[in-house]
Amino acid sequence: GFVWAVETASKKKKLDCSAAEFLTVDEGLCVQILHIGPYDDEPAPVALMDAHLKENGYENDLSDIRLHHEIYLTDARKVAPEKWKTVIRHPIRKV
Repeated sequence: GFVWAVETASKKKKLDCSAAEFLTVDEGLCVQILHIGPYDDEPAPVALMDAHLKENGYENDLSDIRLHHEIYLTDARKVAPEKWKTVIRHPIRKV
């Protein structure tokens, strides 16, 4: 788990992981999409999510507490940009 990852990164990669922390986040209701391609092309899938929300009676619920976030499924250092896979997630609420 987390402790193993910190210990491994500290020893093998000689990284300072003293600021690393494990958090559990209760995100609540969200919409997400898998984007394949460079990060600069993310506005198109975000527009698709926004259209889906509007068609189904929802809206984004972005705030200082409920944030846009991304989950990177590929290593951008090792994979060509056109093959990058990113989950884009936004908090939402019923209108």
